[in-house]
Amino acid sequence: MVPLRDENPTQITPYITYGLIALNVLVFGYELSLSPSQLNQFLQHWAVVPQELTTSFGGVSMADVGEWSTLITSQFLHGGFLHLGGNMLYLWIFGNNVEEQLGRVRFLGFYVICGALAVLAQWFFNPLSLVPSLGASGAIAGVMGAYIFRFPQVRILTLVPLGIYLTTLRIPAILYLGFWFLQQAFYGVASLEAPVTIGMEGGGIAYWAHAGGFVFGAILGPLLGLFSASDSALISPNE
Repeated sequence: MVPLRDENPTQITPYITYGLIALNVLVFGYELSLSPSQLNQFLQHWAVVPQELTTSFGGVSMADVGEWSTLITSQFLHGGFLHLGGNMLYLWIFGNNVEEQLGRVRFLGFYVICGALAVLAQWFFNPLSLVPSLGASGAIAGVMGAYIFRFPQVRILTLVPLGIYLTTLRIPAILYLGFWFLQQAFYGVASLEAPVTIGMEGGGIAYWAHAGGFVFGAILGPLLGLFSASDSALISPNE
Protein backbone atom coordinates (compact mmCIF):
# COMPACT_ATOMS: atom_id res chain seq x y z
CA MET A 1 0.00 0.00 0.00
CA VAL A 2 1.24 3.46 -0.90
CA PRO A 3 -0.15 6.62 0.73
CA LEU A 4 -1.01 9.39 -1.73
CA ARG A 5 -2.25 12.16 0.56
CA ASP A 6 -4.16 12.77 3.76
CA GLU A 7 -7.44 14.62 4.11
CA ASN A 8 -6.04 16.97 6.72
CA PRO A 9 -5.47 20.54 5.45
CA THR A 10 -3.17 22.93 7.32
CA GLN A 11 -3.42 26.66 8.02
CA ILE A 12 0.31 27.30 7.79
CA THR A 13 3.04 26.90 5.21
CA PRO A 14 5.14 24.03 6.62
CA TYR A 15 8.53 25.57 5.91
CA ILE A 16 10.44 23.10 8.12
CA THR A 17 8.90 20.10 6.37
CA TYR A 18 9.71 21.61 2.98
CA GLY A 19 13.21 22.50 4.15
CA LEU A 20 13.89 18.97 5.40
CA ILE A 21 12.74 17.51 2.10
CA ALA A 22 14.92 19.94 0.16
CA LEU A 23 17.96 19.21 2.32
CA ASN A 24 17.55 15.45 1.90
CA VAL A 25 17.26 15.85 -1.88
CA LEU A 26 20.32 18.12 -2.04
CA VAL A 27 22.46 15.72 0.00
CA PHE A 28 21.35 12.83 -2.17
CA GLY A 29 22.26 14.84 -5.25
CA TYR A 30 25.73 15.28 -3.79
CA GLU A 31 25.95 11.53 -3.18
CA LEU A 32 25.17 10.92 -6.85
CA SER A 33 28.10 13.13 -7.83
CA LEU A 34 30.60 10.91 -6.01
CA SER A 35 32.50 7.96 -7.40
CA PRO A 36 31.81 4.58 -5.75
CA SER A 37 34.97 4.82 -3.63
CA GLN A 38 34.23 8.42 -2.65
CA LEU A 39 30.66 7.53 -1.77
CA ASN A 40 31.78 4.64 0.41
CA GLN A 41 34.19 6.92 2.24
CA PHE A 42 31.50 9.59 2.58
CA LEU A 43 29.00 7.15 4.09
CA GLN A 44 31.57 5.64 6.42
CA HIS A 45 32.26 9.11 7.75
CA TRP A 46 28.74 10.57 8.02
CA ALA A 47 26.49 7.51 8.50
CA VAL A 48 26.25 5.58 11.76
CA VAL A 49 28.56 2.57 11.86
CA PRO A 50 27.26 0.68 14.92
CA GLN A 51 30.57 -0.86 15.93
CA GLU A 52 32.30 2.52 15.78
CA LEU A 53 29.47 4.09 17.77
CA THR A 54 29.79 1.35 20.39
CA THR A 55 33.52 2.01 20.67
CA SER A 56 32.94 5.76 20.99
CA PHE A 57 30.78 5.30 24.09
CA GLY A 58 33.92 4.29 25.96
CA GLY A 59 35.51 7.74 25.72
CA VAL A 60 34.94 11.48 25.45
CA SER A 61 37.56 12.56 22.89
CA MET A 62 36.84 14.80 19.90
CA ALA A 63 36.74 11.67 17.73
CA ASP A 64 34.05 10.22 19.98
CA VAL A 65 31.99 13.41 19.79
CA GLY A 66 32.35 13.32 16.01
CA GLU A 67 31.03 9.78 15.96
CA TRP A 68 28.04 10.80 18.08
CA SER A 69 27.24 13.53 15.54
CA THR A 70 26.46 10.80 12.99
CA LEU A 71 23.24 10.20 14.92
CA ILE A 72 22.11 13.43 13.23
CA THR A 73 24.04 13.48 9.96
CA SER A 74 22.95 9.96 9.06
CA GLN A 75 19.35 11.18 8.94
CA PHE A 76 20.05 13.10 5.74
CA LEU A 77 21.71 10.28 3.79
CA HIS A 78 19.95 7.79 1.52
CA GLY A 79 20.92 4.65 -0.32
CA GLY A 80 18.96 5.07 -3.54
CA PHE A 81 16.09 6.78 -5.34
CA LEU A 82 13.41 4.51 -3.86
CA HIS A 83 14.83 4.95 -0.37
CA LEU A 84 14.77 8.73 -0.73
CA GLY A 85 11.45 8.89 -2.58
CA GLY A 86 9.57 6.72 -0.10
CA ASN A 87 10.86 8.63 2.89
CA MET A 88 10.10 12.04 1.38
CA LEU A 89 6.59 10.95 0.39
CA TYR A 90 5.78 10.02 3.99
CA LEU A 91 7.37 13.23 5.30
CA TRP A 92 5.38 15.27 2.77
CA ILE A 93 2.08 13.67 3.80
CA PHE A 94 2.45 13.56 7.58
CA GLY A 95 5.03 16.21 8.43
CA ASN A 96 3.00 19.34 7.73
CA ASN A 97 0.25 18.58 10.24
CA VAL A 98 2.65 17.68 13.03
CA GLU A 99 4.68 20.81 12.27
CA GLU A 100 1.50 22.87 12.51
CA GLN A 101 0.65 21.41 15.91
CA LEU A 102 4.12 21.68 17.45
CA GLY A 103 5.29 24.91 15.83
CA ARG A 104 8.30 25.12 13.57
CA VAL A 105 11.11 25.26 16.12
CA ARG A 106 9.75 22.47 18.30
CA PHE A 107 8.95 20.36 15.24
CA LEU A 108 12.54 20.59 14.02
CA GLY A 109 13.88 19.57 17.42
CA PHE A 110 11.29 16.80 17.65
CA TYR A 111 12.25 15.48 14.21
CA VAL A 112 15.98 15.39 14.89
CA ILE A 113 15.61 13.88 18.37
CA CYS A 114 13.26 11.15 17.10
CA GLY A 115 15.74 10.35 14.35
CA ALA A 116 18.66 10.05 16.79
CA LEU A 117 16.69 7.90 19.22
CA ALA A 118 15.50 5.69 16.36
CA VAL A 119 19.11 5.05 15.31
CA LEU A 120 19.98 4.17 18.89
CA ALA A 121 17.06 1.72 18.99
CA GLN A 122 18.49 -0.07 15.96
CA TRP A 123 22.02 0.12 17.37
CA PHE A 124 20.86 -1.47 20.63
CA PHE A 125 19.94 -4.70 18.85
CA ASN A 126 23.12 -4.93 16.77
CA PRO A 127 25.89 -2.83 18.34
CA LEU A 128 28.76 -4.62 16.56
CA SER A 129 27.53 -4.30 12.98
CA LEU A 130 29.92 -2.77 10.45
CA VAL A 131 27.13 -1.88 8.00
CA PRO A 132 26.47 1.89 7.89
CA SER A 133 22.99 2.91 9.03
CA LEU A 134 21.46 5.86 7.20
CA GLY A 135 18.18 7.43 6.18
CA ALA A 136 15.41 9.71 7.40
CA SER A 137 12.96 6.89 8.10
CA GLY A 138 13.52 6.81 11.88
CA ALA A 139 12.78 10.52 12.21
CA ILE A 140 9.77 10.23 9.89
CA ALA A 141 8.51 7.25 11.90
CA GLY A 142 8.56 9.61 14.89
CA VAL A 143 6.38 12.04 12.94
CA MET A 144 4.00 9.19 12.14
CA GLY A 145 3.90 8.14 15.80
CA ALA A 146 2.80 11.64 16.75
CA TYR A 147 0.33 11.80 13.87
CA ILE A 148 -1.54 8.63 14.76
CA PHE A 149 -2.33 9.93 18.24
CA ARG A 150 -3.24 13.46 17.17
CA PHE A 151 -5.23 12.57 14.04
CA PRO A 152 -6.38 8.94 14.40
CA GLN A 153 -9.56 9.35 12.34
CA VAL A 154 -8.11 11.35 9.46
CA ARG A 155 -8.45 9.45 6.19
CA ILE A 156 -5.37 8.54 4.19
CA LEU A 157 -5.95 8.18 0.46
CA THR A 158 -4.03 4.98 -0.26
CA LEU A 159 -3.09 3.16 -3.46
CA VAL A 160 -3.87 -0.52 -2.95
CA PRO A 161 -2.97 -3.36 -5.34
CA LEU A 162 -5.70 -5.96 -5.89
CA GLY A 163 -4.07 -8.66 -7.96
CA ILE A 164 -3.19 -7.06 -11.28
CA TYR A 165 -5.41 -4.06 -10.59
CA LEU A 166 -4.84 -0.91 -8.58
CA THR A 167 -7.48 0.93 -6.60
CA THR A 168 -7.57 3.65 -3.98
CA LEU A 169 -9.06 3.46 -0.50
CA ARG A 170 -9.58 6.10 2.18
CA ILE A 171 -8.12 4.42 5.27
CA PRO A 172 -8.24 5.98 8.77
CA ALA A 173 -4.79 6.94 10.01
CA ILE A 174 -5.15 4.72 13.07
CA LEU A 175 -5.51 1.68 10.79
CA TYR A 176 -2.95 2.62 8.16
CA LEU A 177 -0.23 3.76 10.56
CA GLY A 178 -1.13 1.16 13.16
CA PHE A 179 -0.66 -1.61 10.59
CA TRP A 180 2.62 -0.02 9.47
CA PHE A 181 3.92 0.01 13.05
CA LEU A 182 2.92 -3.60 13.73
CA GLN A 183 4.63 -4.65 10.51
CA GLN A 184 7.89 -2.93 11.51
CA ALA A 185 7.75 -4.42 15.01
CA PHE A 186 7.10 -7.91 13.60
CA TYR A 187 10.04 -7.74 11.22
CA GLY A 188 12.16 -6.25 13.98
CA VAL A 189 11.48 -9.30 16.14
CA ALA A 190 12.13 -11.55 13.14
CA SER A 191 15.48 -9.83 12.59
CA LEU A 192 16.64 -11.07 16.00
CA GLU A 193 16.47 -14.58 14.59
CA ALA A 194 17.80 -13.73 11.12
CA PRO A 195 20.22 -10.80 11.46
CA VAL A 196 22.05 -11.58 8.24
CA THR A 197 19.08 -11.10 5.93
CA ILE A 198 16.84 -8.62 7.71
CA GLY A 199 17.60 -5.18 9.07
CA MET A 200 20.79 -3.19 9.32
CA GLU A 201 23.19 -6.13 9.38
CA GLY A 202 22.18 -7.15 5.90
CA GLY A 203 22.25 -3.59 4.64
CA GLY A 204 18.47 -3.76 4.31
CA ILE A 205 15.69 -2.11 6.28
CA ALA A 206 16.35 -1.02 9.86
CA TYR A 207 13.04 -2.20 11.32
CA TRP A 208 13.95 -1.42 14.91
CA ALA A 209 14.72 2.17 13.92
CA HIS A 210 11.24 2.41 12.41
CA ALA A 211 9.45 0.87 15.37
CA GLY A 212 11.58 2.76 17.88
CA GLY A 213 11.15 6.10 16.10
CA PHE A 214 7.37 5.56 16.02
CA VAL A 215 7.23 4.90 19.78
CA PHE A 216 9.50 7.83 20.62
CA GLY A 217 7.40 10.12 18.44
CA ALA A 218 4.21 8.99 20.19
CA ILE A 219 5.83 9.81 23.54
CA LEU A 220 7.63 13.05 22.69
CA GLY A 221 4.84 14.59 20.61
CA PRO A 222 2.41 15.10 23.51
CA LEU A 223 5.25 16.24 25.79
CA LEU A 224 6.13 18.99 23.31
CA GLY A 225 2.57 20.25 22.96
CA LEU A 226 1.01 18.10 20.26
CA PHE A 227 -2.44 18.50 21.82
CA SER A 228 -2.11 22.04 23.16
CA ALA A 229 -1.93 24.15 19.98
CA SER A 230 -4.77 26.63 19.62
CA ASP A 231 -6.16 27.88 16.31
CA SER A 232 -4.60 31.27 16.87
CA ALA A 233 -1.22 29.72 17.58
CA LEU A 234 -1.37 27.66 14.43
CA ILE A 235 -1.55 30.71 12.19
CA SER A 236 0.92 32.82 14.13
CA PRO A 237 3.78 33.99 11.89
CA ASN A 238 6.14 33.58 14.83
CA GLU A 239 5.60 29.85 15.06
